[in-house]
Amino acid sequence: MSRFATGRTRVKICGLTRAEDVDAAVAAGADALGFVLWPGSQRAIDVERLAQLAARVPAFVTRVGLFVDQSPEVIHRCEAHLDLVQYHGDETPALCALGQRPWIKALRMREGLDLQAAASAYEAARGLLLDAYKPGVPGGTGDTFDWSRIPATLAKPVILAGGLTATNVGEAIRAVRPYAVDVSGGVERSRGIKDPARIRAFIDHVFLAQQP
Repeated sequence: MSRFATGRTRVKICGLTRAEDVDAAVAAGADALGFVLWPGSQRAIDVERLAQLAARVPAFVTRVGLFVDQSPEVIHRCEAHLDLVQYHGDETPALCALGQRPWIKALRMREGLDLQAAASAYEAARGLLLDAYKPGVPGGTGDTFDWSRIPATLAKPVILAGGLTATNVGEAIRAVRPYAVDVSGGVERSRGIKDPARIRAFIDHVFLAQQP
């Protein structure tokens, strides 16, 4: 399977914490919205806040919950407000399969990571989210990684993350041709506070990169 399963790169805006940022991402054309449910993040929200924000999301925009090595019980409490679960820690394939929603697996691009083997191990995942590796930090580093490390074909669609901004997302799409791109810090004015203009610029550059 090609890592670019269709002719359009999707966009996920992650780390949303405010109603106005949810509205701005939807208005700009985001395909998916990410909510961090891991309390170790400065962008974290609780299940009550998740319920409020998820209720604002219209049909055909995917609500994604991000978890890092959390218990199935915690995840189950959130799943009623989610369409997709993102496992962003060291979860095993067996643990990922315990959820009630479809899921994707985030992989940090540490040295020696075999993406083909990972795609085989996480065969039930709907996609693999590839993020920069920084020791002790599960994600949201704001760093890019060497995109040439991504094989031209994988058994799963690739969701590219890690240090993306309106400035470099076009180059990333042309280099990797991912199924989707994921951005958080690259569209913020401060941690957890999104900038509507940066969201629009990011999505505009995604669309421009795909023009013939």
